[in-house]
Amino acid sequence: MGRAKKVVLAYSGGVDTSVCIPYLKKEWGVEEVITLAADLGQGDELEPVREKALKSGASESLVADVKDIFVREYAFPAIQANALYENRYPLGTALARPLIAKILVEAAAKYGADAIAHGCTGKGNDQVRFDVSCTALNPNLKILAPAREWGMSREQTIAYGEQFGIPTPVKKSSPFSIDKNLLGRSIEAGTLEDPANEPPEEIYEMTKAIADTPNEPEYLEIGFQKGLPTTINGTTKNPVELIEQLNQIVGNHGIGRIDMIENRLVGIKSREIYESPAMVVLINAHRDLESLTLTADVSQYKRGIEETYTKLVYNGLWYSPLKAALDAFIQQTQERVSGVVRLKLFKGNATIVGRWSDNSLYTPDLATYGADDQFDHKAAEGFIYVWGLPTRIWAQQNK
Repeated sequence: MGRAKKVVLAYSGGVDTSVCIPYLKKEWGVEEVITLAADLGQGDELEPVREKALKSGASESLVADVKDIFVREYAFPAIQANALYENRYPLGTALARPLIAKILVEAAAKYGADAIAHGCTGKGNDQVRFDVSCTALNPNLKILAPAREWGMSREQTIAYGEQFGIPTPVKKSSPFSIDKNLLGRSIEAGTLEDPANEPPEEIYEMTKAIADTPNEPEYLEIGFQKGLPTTINGTTKNPVELIEQLNQIVGNHGIGRIDMIENRLVGIKSREIYESPAMVVLINAHRDLESLTLTADVSQYKRGIEETYTKLVYNGLWYSPLKAALDAFIQQTQERVSGVVRLKLFKGNATIVGRWSDNSLYTPDLATYGADDQFDHKAAEGFIYVWGLPTRIWAQQNK
């Protein structure tokens, strides 16, 4: 097809992205394929992945360690936005895509490539996130998606790869499709495709089954500075460390499992299972601290902003003008969101049991029902008269 001469391919080491290398060269006339694997804390050894790309025909095989930037510039802003898609999913996979797009576009500029490629199929959300993000960052780059067009089944894809010396994957004992990074795991396919089926215990890795969790509660204190999590139990942690340790502490109590029917951007419903221990707890704790430090109107208005923000991220619009404008609003609200939230972890639940802040708007001598009460009760009568006036007039007119 001769669509592009030099291509940077988002590479995972799996069947589809490996087959993309010879396919791009043979079927589409690409002269040179450079692969880029992103280390997002998925825990895999990436050196074999790097070598596999070279064996599959890549001219260069790059690995980028982007764990720190992933947490700082993508996960943490999402926590400040209390971003939960459909009020449940903390966007672990969705947040990784704009970052991968960014390093793809940067690599294309560095190596003089005229296109970028990915291995996404035509059914999922990720193709949208990659395509739109890359276009936003460099509208002149071509975007190639061979797996969206080649029309091969998995068996045919494997057979195609074998012609070019790409090894057949070790027989997959697991029928599940899993995407994993520092923020969590998303699990789909196999028996999970029937929404009536209970997820088998074997699919989980970051969270314990309730039966195996400790029989005593554990208390956890998370400290925030301007809406960003900074400490665990009083000890300052760097962003990656903080997420890793929370995943471990919280997952040990069976917290962070999500089983939902999700509305994909491409119009289909899919059954998704997520494990996201740290993100679930951080968003809950952050939202609670906001209730202590933000005024009622800001808190309530921010809810609508959060929902819009979450949809933008899920739908691949991280690099959009509206997202940038919402970022500015959210950052402004976070100036006073500093303090500590105390949680009780026990048998699958993370219950918030306390919170404190130097910026607290909670006033004990106004809230108390005891002898220290400073609230002017007499003022309430006039307030109620004025507040209720429109309702009273309406009632009189509509007896």
